[in-house]
Amino acid sequence: MMRSHRCGELRAEHIGQDVELAGWAWRQRDHGGLVFVDLRDSSGLAQVVISPEVAGDIHNHAHAIRNEYVLRVKGRVRRRPEGTANPNLPTGEVEIEVHRLEILNECKTLPFLIDEGPEPSENLRFRHRYLDLRRPSVQNHLVARNRIVSHIRSFLDHEGFIDVETPVLNRSTPEGARDYLVPSRVNPGSFYALPQSPQLFKQILMVAGFDRYYQIVKCFRDEDLRADRQPEFTQVDLEMSFVSEEDVMGLTEAMIRHVFRQLLEKEIGEIPRLPFRDALERFGSDKPDLRFGLELRDMADLVRNSSFKVFLDTLGRGGRVKAICVPGISGYSRKDMDVLTEEAQGYGAKGLAWIRVKDTGFESPIAKFFPEETLKAMAARMEATAGDTMLFVADQPAVVAETLSRLRGSLARRLGLIPEGEYRFAWVTEFPLLEWDEELGRHQAMHHPFTAPVDEDLERLESGRREDLDAVRARAYDLVLNGFEVGGGSIRVHRADVQERMLGVLRIGPEEARDKFGFLLEALQYGAPPHGGLALGLDRLVMLMVGASSIRDVIAFPKTQKAVCPLTDAPSRVDPKQLRELHIRLDIPGD
Repeated sequence: MMRSHRCGELRAEHIGQDVELAGWAWRQRDHGGLVFVDLRDSSGLAQVVISPEVAGDIHNHAHAIRNEYVLRVKGRVRRRPEGTANPNLPTGEVEIEVHRLEILNECKTLPFLIDEGPEPSENLRFRHRYLDLRRPSVQNHLVARNRIVSHIRSFLDHEGFIDVETPVLNRSTPEGARDYLVPSRVNPGSFYALPQSPQLFKQILMVAGFDRYYQIVKCFRDEDLRADRQPEFTQVDLEMSFVSEEDVMGLTEAMIRHVFRQLLEKEIGEIPRLPFRDALERFGSDKPDLRFGLELRDMADLVRNSSFKVFLDTLGRGGRVKAICVPGISGYSRKDMDVLTEEAQGYGAKGLAWIRVKDTGFESPIAKFFPEETLKAMAARMEATAGDTMLFVADQPAVVAETLSRLRGSLARRLGLIPEGEYRFAWVTEFPLLEWDEELGRHQAMHHPFTAPVDEDLERLESGRREDLDAVRARAYDLVLNGFEVGGGSIRVHRADVQERMLGVLRIGPEEARDKFGFLLEALQYGAPPHGGLALGLDRLVMLMVGASSIRDVIAFPKTQKAVCPLTDAPSRVDPKQLRELHIRLDIPGD
């Protein structure tokens, strides 16, 4: 070994011992006679002191040390002189008096400062990811990720789950997002698809009698990216036989509590169940942030008692009028309110109306259209008091929900209404099984085609009427944390006849069903048990637990928002010979 200890391990009990350390020069301070170097490795920092009296000729080399030089030192641990101890550093009581120094490698001028200075651009960080990963904050994220995975594995092992790997090269199946395709050289014209999830295989494992399966698994989706999405991501995938929704949710809650207790020493309180429609009504979203209020309230019955044409016309067209009550913006100027209106329009609304509640009454450009009693009733429903402002959106239901949900989050962040260090989970349940796709003119599965409908709604699948299909409920559940969906699952269809009926509703005919899902449909005919499961988004969960702003901060080698890896320049063009071997000819305009 090139070292006897790691830098961050040294403590007062090591005083008097000779040690060997190796690492990077975090900082160098040249005091002429003495040269101090903060030596860093993945365990932390240690201060080393190089003096001419002890180090001799080696001292001359110490002046050449620059940030990120790779060093190996040998010396004796001593207590730092009185008044120079650093209580903020685990190794702050001691330093190493060096009598041997070796520069193992130099470092050229850095493209950005690792230890201090402004945050470099994301593209620059990812282009030099090997340097970005040296930063303690980034390393800490990955260390936390490792610990989270370790705690998850130990919990599931204790609960009788077995880790089973499923194929990465699979066939393409319609599961919602675009597949990443891989051409087969030995089967010209045929393609594998990288898995969007192990959904079909984990169901097959339940048919095979494995009872409890899990996997920390890579998944791939070719979709537009954002802060909490990547083309390749990691799931904690679970499946269990002979279970109900409550069984799956209960076990997941126990696992989440275990991980938070072990990593953050936090106890997670009761996790409420929110039916899907209640979540939309109260928060405008199926992934509500429960750390603050600002709940949506329906105002339709009250605004009917007004002469405000915008609201009345919207209701006449089947729209909604809803509002949130916001504290702390009563001092906003008319220009500030115009900016807020533009924000609402950016979310899709046609406009934003507002009414301020004051000690003397109500203030608003639209107040004159409402009787005093109606204004008071509005304030009572919103629980608004003097100093609060009621914000109204009138539009089609989806636009109202989207706009007020996003305004709710934006204002909460702006006004400091979100308590730091708080984690609020919720289960969202009773999802619709299907959703109407206007572009395609037919229903699609809200989650995936293998989600079981609620038993008493099975007859509605047969009617074919849109209103009946819209009303079918799914045995599905999502786990939400602080406004992010961190997991989702369902009880699966375990009967072949029900699965075929579901595929029929999605207009996947018998021939296409056999072609795409034949192996699953066949397996369901051989004694498939009732089963269900869940997939947790590991990247997103880690991001929230460590307080990162993007999942890219908790992935070792992430892609940019354009699905590009600046480090390796992937994706890239390939040699024409490879394409010929795959029987592929490119037809790209401009080439």
